[in-house]
Amino acid sequence: MTYIGQQPSTTFDSGIQDRFTGLTTNTVTLTHDISAETDILVVWNNIVQDSSTYSVGGSGNKTLTLGGSLVSADIVTVYYTNKVMQSVNPTAGSVTTTTINDGAVTNAKLANSSVSINGSTLALGGSLTGIGEDNTPYFLASGTGTQSLTEDQNTTIQYNTLRDSLDSASGYNTSTYTYTVQTGGAGFWYLAAGNYVQDISQDKQVDIQIHVAGSEFFVSRHKPGNSIHQFLQVFGIHKLAVGNTVLIKIGHNDNSARNAVNNANNSFFGGFRIKSL
Repeated sequence: MTYIGQQPSTTFDSGIQDRFTGLTTNTVTLTHDISAETDILVVWNNIVQDSSTYSVGGSGNKTLTLGGSLVSADIVTVYYTNKVMQSVNPTAGSVTTTTINDGAVTNAKLANSSVSINGSTLALGGSLTGIGEDNTPYFLASGTGTQSLTEDQNTTIQYNTLRDSLDSASGYNTSTYTYTVQTGGAGFWYLAAGNYVQDISQDKQVDIQIHVAGSEFFVSRHKPGNSIHQFLQVFGIHKLAVGNTVLIKIGHNDNSARNAVNNANNSFFGGFRIKSL
């Protein structure tokens, strides 16, 4: 059998008593706490005293006041029929999950304070921190009108309008069409862009690219089998540092300039942080 705390004794306990001699007062001090007069049996000079003839009081009811004054030859013996026991705390590390009933730890038993769950802090009754993230910072932009794309060049796409003011850290520049990671925004980001390009000739190539800090990192390449209007998309996850810039470029090798259609229906450029550093 498993016990929480001190294992019960397997033998009988000896009776407990106090013995007083040589006193000339009407009070004695007990050695154990009791709850009432009926928890003890008082014998004065071999005569059992009725509980109505004495009283107890003081701290732990340990001050016993007798029904008369003692002389030095008197002997008073106090037998404990019951006494207040001390509680015994479980020893450190002795309580395990198997000794706690399922469902015994309820919300009411949890203090309104911080609890650590796998290294994350849960403030009971308050906010949740470190468990998952809220995907900030974030931004989303689109363009307006059409934009000429010169043959054999990578052209920065003019996403010059924020969608629904979606720029949580104010990092997007609608004049340079560039997002710059602001202080506190470093981490792993999901980045994506899309744009519509008109009249790509058969077997010609058109690319849409994500550039980070001046370098091309993600490319989506298309080579249509016949002349076609082409919708391009590119996306990826990249580690960004504070100050890194992100922009979108499109290039093609068709025989003459082609147009990118930049509007809310045909173009987008955005991203959000999925994990901070």
